[in-house]
Amino acid sequence: MDGLEKDEQRPSRSVVATEQEQDAAMQAADAEGNGDDAEPSFFSKWALPIGLFLLTCFTTLWAGAYQAYRGPVRGPVNFLLANPEMLWQGIPFAGALLFILVTHEFGHYLLSRIHRVPASLPLFVPGPPHFIGTFGAIIRIRAPIMNRLALFDIGVAGPLAGFIVAVLALIVGLRLSTVVDQTATFGMHLGEPLLLKFLAWLVIGAIPPDSDIILHPIGFAAWFGLFVTSLNLLPIGQLDGGHVAYALWGGRQRTMALAFLPILLILGFVGWPGWFLWAFMAGLWGIGHPPVMDPHTPLGRGRTIVGWIALAVLVLTFAPVPFSFHS
Repeated sequence: MDGLEKDEQRPSRSVVATEQEQDAAMQAADAEGNGDDAEPSFFSKWALPIGLFLLTCFTTLWAGAYQAYRGPVRGPVNFLLANPEMLWQGIPFAGALLFILVTHEFGHYLLSRIHRVPASLPLFVPGPPHFIGTFGAIIRIRAPIMNRLALFDIGVAGPLAGFIVAVLALIVGLRLSTVVDQTATFGMHLGEPLLLKFLAWLVIGAIPPDSDIILHPIGFAAWFGLFVTSLNLLPIGQLDGGHVAYALWGGRQRTMALAFLPILLILGFVGWPGWFLWAFMAGLWGIGHPPVMDPHTPLGRGRTIVGWIALAVLVLTFAPVPFSFHS
Protein backbone atom coordinates (compact mmCIF):
# COMPACT_ATOMS: atom_id res chain seq x y z
CA MET A 1 0.00 0.00 0.00
CA ASP A 2 2.69 2.36 1.12
CA GLY A 3 6.34 2.15 2.02
CA LEU A 4 9.84 3.42 1.84
CA GLU A 5 11.67 1.64 -0.96
CA LYS A 6 15.45 1.49 -0.78
CA ASP A 7 17.62 1.26 -3.86
CA GLU A 8 20.37 -0.41 -1.87
CA GLN A 9 21.33 -1.51 1.63
CA ARG A 10 24.95 -1.16 2.62
CA PRO A 11 26.60 -3.78 4.85
CA SER A 12 26.23 -3.13 8.57
CA ARG A 13 29.19 -2.35 10.79
CA SER A 14 29.94 -3.75 14.21
CA VAL A 15 30.91 -0.36 15.64
CA VAL A 16 28.90 2.81 16.06
CA ALA A 17 29.60 5.47 13.43
CA THR A 18 31.00 8.72 14.74
CA GLU A 19 29.23 11.98 14.04
CA GLN A 20 32.02 12.96 11.67
CA GLU A 21 31.59 9.72 9.70
CA GLN A 22 27.84 10.30 9.37
CA ASP A 23 28.34 13.89 8.19
CA ALA A 24 30.92 12.73 5.66
CA ALA A 25 28.55 10.05 4.38
CA MET A 26 25.72 12.56 3.99
CA GLN A 27 27.98 14.99 2.16
CA ALA A 28 29.13 12.22 -0.13
CA ALA A 29 25.52 11.30 -0.89
CA ASP A 30 24.76 14.93 -1.73
CA ALA A 31 27.85 15.18 -3.93
CA GLU A 32 26.84 12.04 -5.84
CA GLY A 33 23.51 13.47 -6.94
CA ASN A 34 21.19 12.49 -4.09
CA GLY A 35 22.86 9.19 -3.41
CA ASP A 36 22.85 7.82 -6.95
CA ASP A 37 25.74 7.67 -9.38
CA ALA A 38 24.12 10.49 -11.33
CA GLU A 39 21.45 13.10 -10.79
CA PRO A 40 18.01 11.56 -11.41
CA SER A 41 16.65 12.35 -14.83
CA PHE A 42 13.83 14.85 -15.32
CA PHE A 43 11.55 11.91 -16.12
CA SER A 44 12.21 10.01 -12.90
CA LYS A 45 12.38 13.12 -10.72
CA TRP A 46 9.33 15.01 -11.98
CA ALA A 47 7.48 13.54 -14.97
CA LEU A 48 6.98 10.04 -13.54
CA PRO A 49 5.64 11.01 -10.07
CA ILE A 50 3.42 13.79 -11.48
CA GLY A 51 2.12 11.55 -14.27
CA LEU A 52 1.35 8.68 -11.88
CA PHE A 53 -0.39 11.07 -9.49
CA LEU A 54 -2.60 12.50 -12.24
CA LEU A 55 -3.47 9.00 -13.44
CA THR A 56 -4.30 8.00 -9.85
CA CYS A 57 -6.52 11.08 -9.57
CA PHE A 58 -8.46 9.79 -12.58
CA THR A 59 -8.75 6.16 -11.39
CA THR A 60 -9.85 7.14 -7.87
CA LEU A 61 -12.37 9.62 -9.31
CA TRP A 62 -13.66 6.86 -11.56
CA ALA A 63 -13.86 4.43 -8.62
CA GLY A 64 -15.72 6.97 -6.48
CA ALA A 65 -18.23 7.72 -9.22
CA TYR A 66 -18.80 4.01 -9.87
CA GLN A 67 -19.43 3.42 -6.16
CA ALA A 68 -22.02 6.21 -6.11
CA TYR A 69 -23.82 5.00 -9.24
CA ARG A 70 -27.02 3.02 -8.69
CA GLY A 71 -28.06 2.49 -12.31
CA PRO A 72 -28.28 -0.74 -14.35
CA VAL A 73 -24.90 -0.49 -16.14
CA ARG A 74 -22.64 -3.44 -15.25
CA GLY A 75 -18.93 -2.86 -14.78
CA PRO A 76 -16.89 0.33 -14.42
CA VAL A 77 -15.87 0.45 -18.08
CA ASN A 78 -19.47 0.30 -19.30
CA PHE A 79 -20.41 2.85 -16.65
CA LEU A 80 -17.77 5.33 -17.85
CA LEU A 81 -18.65 4.87 -21.51
CA ALA A 82 -22.36 5.28 -20.87
CA ASN A 83 -22.21 8.00 -18.22
CA PRO A 84 -18.99 10.04 -18.54
CA GLU A 85 -20.78 13.14 -17.21
CA MET A 86 -21.23 11.38 -13.86
CA LEU A 87 -17.49 11.09 -13.26
CA TRP A 88 -17.56 14.18 -11.03
CA GLN A 89 -19.70 12.33 -8.52
CA GLY A 90 -16.47 10.64 -7.45
CA ILE A 91 -14.95 13.90 -6.14
CA PRO A 92 -15.91 13.41 -2.44
CA PHE A 93 -14.35 9.95 -2.30
CA ALA A 94 -11.30 10.67 -4.47
CA GLY A 95 -10.60 14.01 -2.82
CA ALA A 96 -10.72 12.59 0.71
CA LEU A 97 -8.70 9.49 -0.15
CA LEU A 98 -5.97 11.35 -2.02
CA PHE A 99 -5.75 13.99 0.71
CA ILE A 100 -5.06 11.23 3.24
CA LEU A 101 -2.53 9.43 1.04
CA VAL A 102 -0.73 12.61 -0.03
CA THR A 103 -0.45 13.74 3.59
CA HIS A 104 0.97 10.34 4.54
CA GLU A 105 3.55 10.34 1.76
CA PHE A 106 4.64 13.93 2.26
CA GLY A 107 5.11 13.19 5.95
CA HIS A 108 7.82 10.75 4.85
CA TYR A 109 9.16 13.09 2.17
CA LEU A 110 9.46 16.20 4.33
CA LEU A 111 11.21 14.37 7.17
CA SER A 112 13.56 12.82 4.60
CA ARG A 113 14.45 16.33 3.44
CA ILE A 114 14.89 17.57 7.00
CA HIS A 115 17.30 14.70 7.76
CA ARG A 116 19.08 15.15 4.40
CA VAL A 117 18.15 11.66 3.26
CA PRO A 118 17.76 11.70 -0.55
CA ALA A 119 14.24 10.62 -1.49
CA SER A 120 11.97 10.75 -4.50
CA LEU A 121 8.63 12.45 -4.67
CA PRO A 122 5.77 10.05 -3.83
CA LEU A 123 5.11 7.51 -6.57
CA PHE A 124 1.39 6.75 -6.62
CA VAL A 125 0.21 3.46 -8.07
CA PRO A 126 -3.10 3.68 -9.97
CA GLY A 127 -5.40 0.69 -9.73
CA PRO A 128 -8.56 -0.64 -11.33
CA PRO A 129 -11.70 1.37 -10.53
CA HIS A 130 -13.66 -1.64 -9.28
CA PHE A 131 -12.83 -0.82 -5.65
CA ILE A 132 -10.81 2.31 -4.75
CA GLY A 133 -8.75 2.99 -7.87
CA THR A 134 -5.26 2.85 -6.35
CA PHE A 135 -2.74 0.50 -4.76
CA GLY A 136 -1.28 3.29 -2.64
CA ALA A 137 2.13 4.89 -3.05
CA ILE A 138 5.81 4.53 -2.21
CA ILE A 139 8.75 6.83 -1.73
CA ARG A 140 12.13 5.74 -3.02
CA ILE A 141 14.94 6.32 -0.56
CA ARG A 142 18.05 6.69 -2.71
CA ALA A 143 20.59 6.05 0.04
CA PRO A 144 20.64 4.03 3.26
CA ILE A 145 19.18 5.69 6.36
CA MET A 146 22.25 5.57 8.60
CA ASN A 147 20.95 7.61 11.52
CA ARG A 148 18.62 6.07 14.12
CA LEU A 149 16.85 9.37 14.71
CA ALA A 150 16.23 9.84 10.99
CA LEU A 151 14.94 6.26 10.70
CA PHE A 152 12.41 6.89 13.45
CA ASP A 153 11.29 10.32 12.25
CA ILE A 154 10.89 9.29 8.59
CA GLY A 155 9.11 6.07 9.51
CA VAL A 156 6.63 7.53 11.97
CA ALA A 157 5.83 10.82 10.20
CA GLY A 158 3.83 9.28 7.35
CA PRO A 159 1.33 7.14 9.25
CA LEU A 160 0.74 9.71 11.99
CA ALA A 161 0.21 12.55 9.51
CA GLY A 162 -2.16 10.44 7.42
CA PHE A 163 -3.93 9.23 10.56
CA ILE A 164 -4.75 12.77 11.69
CA VAL A 165 -6.29 13.64 8.31
CA ALA A 166 -8.16 10.30 8.21
CA VAL A 167 -9.72 10.98 11.62
CA LEU A 168 -10.91 14.43 10.53
CA ALA A 169 -12.32 12.97 7.30
CA LEU A 170 -14.03 10.19 9.24
CA ILE A 171 -15.78 12.68 11.51
CA VAL A 172 -17.06 14.57 8.44
CA GLY A 173 -18.00 11.32 6.70
CA LEU A 174 -19.92 9.99 9.71
CA ARG A 175 -21.94 13.21 9.94
CA LEU A 176 -22.97 12.66 6.30
CA SER A 177 -23.64 8.91 6.69
CA THR A 178 -27.02 7.24 7.16
CA VAL A 179 -28.30 4.59 9.56
CA VAL A 180 -30.40 1.84 7.99
CA ASP A 181 -31.95 -1.45 9.00
CA GLN A 182 -29.64 -4.44 8.58
CA THR A 183 -32.14 -6.10 6.26
CA ALA A 184 -31.48 -3.29 3.77
CA THR A 185 -27.73 -4.01 3.61
CA PHE A 186 -26.00 -6.69 1.59
CA GLY A 187 -22.71 -7.29 -0.19
CA MET A 188 -19.41 -6.15 1.33
CA HIS A 189 -19.33 -5.09 4.97
CA LEU A 190 -16.40 -3.18 6.41
CA GLY A 191 -14.68 -4.13 9.63
CA GLU A 192 -15.03 -1.84 12.61
CA PRO A 193 -11.77 -0.91 14.34
CA LEU A 194 -12.02 0.46 17.86
CA LEU A 195 -11.58 4.05 16.69
CA LEU A 196 -14.45 3.78 14.20
CA LYS A 197 -16.77 2.39 16.87
CA PHE A 198 -15.88 5.21 19.24
CA LEU A 199 -16.23 8.01 16.68
CA ALA A 200 -19.50 6.55 15.36
CA TRP A 201 -20.89 6.59 18.91
CA LEU A 202 -19.60 10.13 19.40
CA VAL A 203 -20.91 11.55 16.11
CA ILE A 204 -24.04 9.49 15.42
CA GLY A 205 -24.85 8.15 18.86
CA ALA A 206 -25.93 4.68 19.89
CA ILE A 207 -27.63 2.77 17.09
CA PRO A 208 -30.01 -0.19 17.51
CA PRO A 209 -28.38 -3.64 17.31
CA ASP A 210 -30.39 -4.45 14.17
CA SER A 211 -29.11 -1.37 12.29
CA ASP A 212 -26.03 -0.55 10.22
CA ILE A 213 -24.26 2.62 9.15
CA ILE A 214 -23.97 3.24 5.42
CA LEU A 215 -20.80 5.29 5.15
CA HIS A 216 -20.75 8.39 2.99
CA PRO A 217 -17.97 8.27 0.32
CA ILE A 218 -15.85 10.59 2.50
CA GLY A 219 -16.36 8.19 5.41
CA PHE A 220 -15.38 5.22 3.24
CA ALA A 221 -12.22 7.02 2.11
CA ALA A 222 -11.44 7.75 5.77
CA TRP A 223 -12.05 4.10 6.69
CA PHE A 224 -9.59 3.06 4.02
CA GLY A 225 -7.10 5.62 5.34
CA LEU A 226 -7.32 3.98 8.78
CA PHE A 227 -6.88 0.56 7.16
CA VAL A 228 -3.75 1.71 5.32
CA THR A 229 -2.41 3.22 8.55
CA SER A 230 -2.84 -0.05 10.44
CA LEU A 231 -1.18 -2.08 7.67
CA ASN A 232 1.81 0.24 7.52
CA LEU A 233 2.27 0.27 11.30
CA LEU A 234 2.68 -3.51 11.51
CA PRO A 235 6.20 -3.94 13.01
CA ILE A 236 7.43 -6.03 10.09
CA GLY A 237 10.54 -5.57 7.95
CA GLN A 238 10.68 -2.22 6.20
CA LEU A 239 7.07 -1.25 6.66
CA ASP A 240 6.69 2.03 8.55
CA GLY A 241 6.01 0.06 11.71
CA GLY A 242 9.20 -1.92 11.15
CA HIS A 243 11.20 1.32 10.98
CA VAL A 244 9.61 2.61 14.17
CA ALA A 245 9.95 -0.67 16.08
CA TYR A 246 13.60 -1.08 15.08
CA ALA A 247 14.41 2.50 16.04
CA LEU A 248 12.73 1.98 19.42
CA TRP A 249 13.76 -1.55 20.31
CA GLY A 250 16.56 -2.58 17.97
CA GLY A 251 16.86 -6.33 17.44
CA ARG A 252 13.67 -7.00 19.38
CA GLN A 253 11.78 -5.73 16.34
CA ARG A 254 12.38 -9.11 14.69
CA THR A 255 10.84 -10.88 17.68
CA MET A 256 7.78 -8.64 17.44
CA ALA A 257 7.47 -9.38 13.71
CA LEU A 258 7.71 -13.12 14.31
CA ALA A 259 4.95 -12.80 16.92
CA PHE A 260 2.69 -11.00 14.44
CA LEU A 261 3.01 -13.59 11.66
CA PRO A 262 1.03 -16.39 13.38
CA ILE A 263 -1.59 -13.79 14.36
CA LEU A 264 -2.03 -12.87 10.70
CA LEU A 265 -2.23 -16.53 9.72
CA ILE A 266 -4.88 -17.24 12.35
CA LEU A 267 -6.89 -14.22 11.24
CA GLY A 268 -6.58 -15.51 7.68
CA PHE A 269 -8.18 -18.82 8.70
CA VAL A 270 -10.98 -17.41 10.86
CA GLY A 271 -11.61 -14.05 9.20
CA TRP A 272 -10.21 -12.37 6.10
CA PRO A 273 -8.13 -14.56 3.73
CA GLY A 274 -6.20 -11.47 2.62
CA TRP A 275 -4.06 -11.82 5.75
CA PHE A 276 -2.45 -14.86 4.12
CA LEU A 277 -1.19 -12.58 1.34
CA TRP A 278 0.20 -10.12 3.87
CA ALA A 279 1.98 -12.90 5.76
CA PHE A 280 3.45 -14.17 2.48
CA MET A 281 4.56 -10.67 1.43
CA ALA A 282 6.13 -10.16 4.85
CA GLY A 283 8.23 -13.24 4.21
CA LEU A 284 9.32 -11.85 0.84
CA TRP A 285 10.20 -8.41 2.27
CA GLY A 286 12.07 -9.89 5.20
CA ILE A 287 10.88 -10.14 8.78
CA GLY A 288 13.75 -8.28 10.40
CA HIS A 289 14.80 -4.70 9.74
CA PRO A 290 18.25 -4.04 8.23
CA PRO A 291 20.67 -2.54 10.76
CA VAL A 292 21.56 1.14 10.84
CA MET A 293 25.01 2.59 11.37
CA ASP A 294 24.35 4.12 14.79
CA PRO A 295 21.84 1.81 16.54
CA HIS A 296 22.69 3.09 20.02
CA THR A 297 21.94 6.81 19.63
CA PRO A 298 19.29 7.67 22.27
CA LEU A 299 15.93 8.64 20.81
CA GLY A 300 15.00 10.77 23.79
CA ARG A 301 11.81 10.87 25.80
CA GLY A 302 9.78 12.80 23.23
CA ARG A 303 10.40 10.34 20.38
CA THR A 304 9.79 7.39 22.70
CA ILE A 305 6.38 8.80 23.60
CA VAL A 306 5.58 9.33 19.92
CA GLY A 307 6.60 5.71 19.29
CA TRP A 308 4.12 4.47 21.89
CA ILE A 309 1.47 6.73 20.36
CA ALA A 310 2.12 5.02 17.01
CA LEU A 311 1.62 1.64 18.67
CA ALA A 312 -1.67 2.88 20.16
CA VAL A 313 -2.74 4.06 16.69
CA LEU A 314 -2.09 0.53 15.37
CA VAL A 315 -4.34 -0.93 18.06
CA LEU A 316 -7.09 1.65 17.45
CA THR A 317 -7.12 1.30 13.63
CA PHE A 318 -6.60 -2.47 13.26
CA ALA A 319 -9.63 -4.41 12.02
CA PRO A 320 -9.16 -8.19 12.46
CA VAL A 321 -11.73 -8.81 9.70
CA PRO A 322 -11.57 -5.73 7.46
CA PHE A 323 -13.89 -7.14 4.78
CA SER A 324 -16.76 -9.59 4.95
CA PHE A 325 -19.59 -10.38 2.56
CA HIS A 326 -23.27 -10.77 3.35
CA SER A 327 -26.02 -11.85 0.98
